[in-house]
Amino acid sequence: MGLETSVVHWSPGLGDLDTILSRCEAAKELEEAGEFQAAREALGDLWRGLGVRPATDNSPTEIKAELLLRTGTLTGWLGSANQISGAQESAKDLISESAALFEQLGLNEKVAEARVDLAICYWREGGLDEARVTLRLALDTLGDLESEQRLRALLNAAIIEQVANRYNEALRIYREAAPLLDRSNNNSLKGKFHNSYAIVLKGLGLSQEREDYIDHALLEFEAARFHFEQAGHKRFRGRVENNEGFLFARLGRFKEAHEHLDRARALLVAVGDHGGAAGNEDTRAQVLLLEGKNEAAEKTARSAVRALEHGGEQSMLAEALTTHGKALAKLNQYDAARKALDRAIELGQVAGDPDAGGIAALTIVEELNQQLPVETLHEYYLSAESGLSSSQNRQIRTRLGDSARRLVSSAWSNGSKTETEKANSAPVLIGESYSLETEVLRYEANLIRQALETSGGSVTRAARMLGVTHQGLAFILNGRHKDLLSIRTPVKKRRRSIIRYH
Repeated sequence: MGLETSVVHWSPGLGDLDTILSRCEAAKELEEAGEFQAAREALGDLWRGLGVRPATDNSPTEIKAELLLRTGTLTGWLGSANQISGAQESAKDLISESAALFEQLGLNEKVAEARVDLAICYWREGGLDEARVTLRLALDTLGDLESEQRLRALLNAAIIEQVANRYNEALRIYREAAPLLDRSNNNSLKGKFHNSYAIVLKGLGLSQEREDYIDHALLEFEAARFHFEQAGHKRFRGRVENNEGFLFARLGRFKEAHEHLDRARALLVAVGDHGGAAGNEDTRAQVLLLEGKNEAAEKTARSAVRALEHGGEQSMLAEALTTHGKALAKLNQYDAARKALDRAIELGQVAGDPDAGGIAALTIVEELNQQLPVETLHEYYLSAESGLSSSQNRQIRTRLGDSARRLVSSAWSNGSKTETEKANSAPVLIGESYSLETEVLRYEANLIRQALETSGGSVTRAARMLGVTHQGLAFILNGRHKDLLSIRTPVKKRRRSIIRYH
């Protein structure tokens, strides 16, 4: 389903300006409750729906800006729920125009509100850097003002870092926002905060094996469910259930996981959230993979990909393709698996979501390591390492290290050695002249040489491949293997950043 923006200028009688603002406020309240179709209907003849500009002709600037903002945010939400191609671009255009008008009027709180909604559109498309910049502009617009829009901006900034697997940064932002949350009476916003905070705690708990974080995450999910119930927000209650389901699956509690996923699907289908339901299908496919039910996982993942195919939410589609590719590889359908994973990498790159592409590339190295040449796997590994360079997920870092060590081992065993290395690795006859210390050093030097050459001379990458720290490998090179220093890339003097973070 695609969205075509109408160029027809449509102007019914706008009537009383207070009535228009009242309609916009009613639409905003329904939007916050997740009732997007009802919100559209609340606008009445002010907006005919997706693809048509709202009726703003001959209206005062503030009224025009408010209508553009409401129709822009609803275009984004309805486009996401119904997976409508082009909806996010249309939403961005409407919201950007609204922000510019509010800025002309000097209404900074409304400018910030529009910019937060604009950032959400960028995030849906996978443009994480654009979303970060837009949220920073929103915060700058607010200055020192502590308001609900500051809370919204901080919440979404934390979500962006969580999506990028930068858990520590996300945690810092959530803790900065917490005092503002205590002063808010917005149940919908509170529910979103607790749900997103729980996701970060879940990620940290699973990657660091911290039971205290897992327990805290479960409490935050409960708090999110309570606030969404208070707000009448079935759509986001469904997403809470979905997130809890995946957590229980990772804990090996599969019966409870599927119960949560069933409740999630029922809630999402009930409100017509096709995008959320597709995300639920992807989660279920991941759970089925954890259970070893590969055929069911492949079928479910294929359904998720099909549902997300034309909605414009590239990061979600890349994640679903990665799940599908992994399931296909488990079923020995290697060509189809590589095709799906290659597409996920491309989507991550095009959308500006390096983590999504990085995880897909890493999955190829893990799942297709017996089907592809070492040189090809090496290229995928470098792509994965580049895309995941800022990840603070320990499990991802461990997966990268394990993959790197397998690559070094494969390169060594498959004969990708120089003539000198082959000579050095020849069997040694133990006799009177044999020295264990010398042979250990020789073996160590060969492994380090291979890692350095595989990593293009990068000590950091070579260290990760060998399972040691950067400092540890540098110490070994300078102390025991100075002859290998010529292989490493030159050390660059670290420059101080010209960007100041506050």
